[in-house]
Amino acid sequence: MLECEVIAMRTGSEPATARSPLRMRFWLSLWGTFWALFGLLAFSLTGRPGWAVACAVLLVITVLDLCVVTYRMRQGARFQPGRDVPPYEPDRGGRPRWRKPDPGDRTNPP
Repeated sequence: MLECEVIAMRTGSEPATARSPLRMRFWLSLWGTFWALFGLLAFSLTGRPGWAVACAVLLVITVLDLCVVTYRMRQGARFQPGRDVPPYEPDRGGRPRWRKPDPGDRTNPP
């Protein structure tokens, strides 16, 4: 089997500092909706049903993506931080260490 080497160095904080590009996806989805609608109308008027169907399918996909993006944007800053929310700090503490149980505690370490 082939194995790929990762060239970029990972810091381990990627999930904690990742941000979703929803604004960019929103505008690209609007752009795609406009062009798919334009293509659907143009190909329908010129008598090309195959291309019109392809543009209709693309129009449905872009409108669904637009709906998903607007839903996620409306969830608020907890799910999609805005520009005024700083990125989350990565966890620098590592794994939590198990403390020894108290003598009266009957829990066992994992």
